[in-house]
Amino acid sequence: MAETAQKEPSLKSPATAHRLIFVGLIMLAILFFILDVMLGSVQIPFKEVSKIIFLQESENTAWLFIIEKIRIPKAITAILVGCGLSVSGLQMQTLFRNPLAGPSELGITAGAGLGVAAVMLAGGSSASMYAISKLGVSGSWLIIVMASLGSALVLSLILLIAGRIRDNVILLIVGVMIGTITLSIVSIWQYFSQPEQLQEYIMWTFGSLGGVTQYHLYALSGVVAFGLLLAFISSKALNALLLGENYARSMGLTIGKTRLIIMLSTSLLTGSITAFCGPIGFVGIAIPHITRSLFGTSDHRVLIPGCCLTGMVLLLLCDIIAQMPGMGMPGMQTVIPVNVVTSLLGAPVVIWIIISRNNLRSSFS
Repeated sequence: MAETAQKEPSLKSPATAHRLIFVGLIMLAILFFILDVMLGSVQIPFKEVSKIIFLQESENTAWLFIIEKIRIPKAITAILVGCGLSVSGLQMQTLFRNPLAGPSELGITAGAGLGVAAVMLAGGSSASMYAISKLGVSGSWLIIVMASLGSALVLSLILLIAGRIRDNVILLIVGVMIGTITLSIVSIWQYFSQPEQLQEYIMWTFGSLGGVTQYHLYALSGVVAFGLLLAFISSKALNALLLGENYARSMGLTIGKTRLIIMLSTSLLTGSITAFCGPIGFVGIAIPHITRSLFGTSDHRVLIPGCCLTGMVLLLLCDIIAQMPGMGMPGMQTVIPVNVVTSLLGAPVVIWIIISRNNLRSSFS
């Protein structure tokens, strides 16, 4: 009895609970990854999917091509998008101490769109996405750099204004206005663009996980991995920022350097993902809140990997839902834009969390 009494607290400890949640999320991610590869207009048996995933030979060359060239890159893209945007949103919410902050809400995604528009619309037909895709990895760096610069420009403006405005609600409104100005500039470019360029850009704005080729996936994976590494490095600094800048300074934290690292991480993550997948909303604002509710902590050493796992699970699920209208219909290209699915799932989740947790703001004060 004494041994049981000694073991019981350890089973209910936060660390043990966190490990169990991590294991559950990993299992869900694996399940949804396999389902995402299996399902589509051409449904492939689980046995064949397992063979190809584990690098075994398959007699059906058509299935082999579909899985290796289309579905696995798309599923990996969903994982990268879920990790990158959720961590970006977490960093923004902590930096501005605002539960409604996120890449889309603060105009950072619009800034990345401005960089993409500079390549696709202002650069002439030679700079269209089709032409860039023919350049392979070297061409993908152009659009990543421009999108990251665009998001960094908007984030720099917001940080500059944040030094003068301490009200989080007003700062959020300013971010929305900066995003609106950015979208207005893009609209002017759209108005004077050629129909072919305009069509490509409009298709890009719908958001898609299937436009990233194997060659582009190398560049996107490298940039997202570097952005996530910067986020992990700054986890202790983010914990200090939750208690206010004065407390962070008293702990020896250099605020300017920390802001620069967070800005670089967010710009790389949001810019690279938006460049290839288009603007994908509600992931950056919804996932951090879901993760806080799951883990019951504000420790970024837990929240950052938690956001990565929760984000990849949600994006894989969204991609599966997006494929549903065309499932079992070979030749049918009926796929819902992933941006629509993330909005339909993300918005109700945020509303539910705000209503069910009146102390939401306590995580940022």
